[in-house]
Amino acid sequence: MTEALKLTIDRRDALAVIQTEGYINNQGGEEIARAAYELLESGYTLLLLDLTGTKIINSIGISILIEIIERMIEIEGRLAFCSLTPTIEKTFHIMGLAQYAGIFPDEPSAVLALTGSA
Repeated sequence: MTEALKLTIDRRDALAVIQTEGYINNQGGEEIARAAYELLESGYTLLLLDLTGTKIINSIGISILIEIIERMIEIEGRLAFCSLTPTIEKTFHIMGLAQYAGIFPDEPSAVLALTGSA
């Protein structure tokens, strides 16, 4: 798998949505981390990773997502994931990511949970 990851970032009032398209491996995970940390430095403490366009995440990609979760915990921010494939969602539950970051079926339900409005 060498499909490059593409990111789209949607900055809203209190929330930033990072939408992914492609394979999340070490390179893709680093791109997500870089975007997330830049958003945190800009003052965003609510992040949503919309994985609509992602079908595969390898173990290194997951470890990088865990690092982002750890950083969100440190700053008392909130991170959520939405639009996961059934396999990715199951993997996130097995790996324990669901204990520290919300998992939602779609963007509107995630935005509502994070901000209180859709």
